[in-house]
Amino acid sequence: MMVILYFFVVNKAGGLMLQRTYSDRAPRLSQNDYLHLASTFHGMQLLAAELSPNSYSSPNVFSGIKRIQGVGFSLYALSTATGLQMFVTSDSHSDKMHEFLADAYSSYSDFVMKNPFYEIDMPIRSELWDDHLKALVEKYNKITP
Repeated sequence: MMVILYFFVVNKAGGLMLQRTYSDRAPRLSQNDYLHLASTFHGMQLLAAELSPNSYSSPNVFSGIKRIQGVGFSLYALSTATGLQMFVTSDSHSDKMHEFLADAYSSYSDFVMKNPFYEIDMPIRSELWDDHLKALVEKYNKITP
């Protein structure tokens, strides 16, 4: 069984908008460490997009990091046309993580962007979205890789 460890949302400037830990097996880090991880990933994503031969082929192709496979974990990323980046880490490889990110982005559009009190690129504070993310994590954790 696959286990989702962390979920991050990073704005187009590299600022951390949301970070959630979904497993007891995930290493506990300080808030400063999460900020550092988000900005480092943002920089790596920009470099990867610039180095990609697909970066100028089409305006609708979002190049850059899609997956990083490590020993004992996998990181999956989604970049959007607006510059928003979402990434998730899991303890094993699963092709379903890209579907998870697509579902998370869809729910972000529904629960966060349609909230009249939300300010773009600011930290996300939405109990409804948090609840929906928890349900998504539980759904995808039940899927075998």
